[in-house]
Amino acid sequence: MSTGSRTRPQPPIPPPSNHQLAPMIWLAVLPTLTVLNLALNSLLTDTPVALRTAILATIAVPIVMYGLSAQLHQLRTTLLARQPAG
Repeated sequence: MSTGSRTRPQPPIPPPSNHQLAPMIWLAVLPTLTVLNLALNSLLTDTPVALRTAILATIAVPIVMYGLSAQLHQLRTTLLARQPAG
């Protein structure tokens, strides 16, 4: 028999609501687009706006969806798991 205190397992963290997901996406998209604009500015200077937007979106979407959003979801889960129940 163990003498340590037993803790109940925490219930699983539910997926984010739309109201939580919106700022998470914004936090991933804004810096990504800013960095891409600064990095590719000299290459895309004479590119028409619509084409420039398409190029930046084509690069930014995979970065945000496969890279940053997973990290933001993990951060959210970690923060919510730290909160006391109740």
